[in-house]
Amino acid sequence: MISKKEVEYIANLSRLGLTEKEIKKFQKELSVILDYIEKLKEANTKNIIPTSHPFLNENIFREDKVKRNASEKLLELAPEKKKRHIKVESIF
Repeated sequence: MISKKEVEYIANLSRLGLTEKEIKKFQKELSVILDYIEKLKEANTKNIIPTSHPFLNENIFREDKVKRNASEKLLELAPEKKKRHIKVESIF
């Protein structure tokens, strides 16, 4: 089981203030997670090809296309403008 000190250390790294009740709760939960990881280490992966990513996508990025955005359209509709800004009356 993960120790109280280890939970407090992890909480400190995460900048979490935990109560005694929460520390005990996380001791149990983190221990279950770590036990499961140990169990996974026992899995036979002898014939499994190592991968860094499960998908074989290549060049998934779209080609960049220049489009007029909404601000250009808005500027066209503005009754008064100065350079690339809409000119409005002073409020104060």
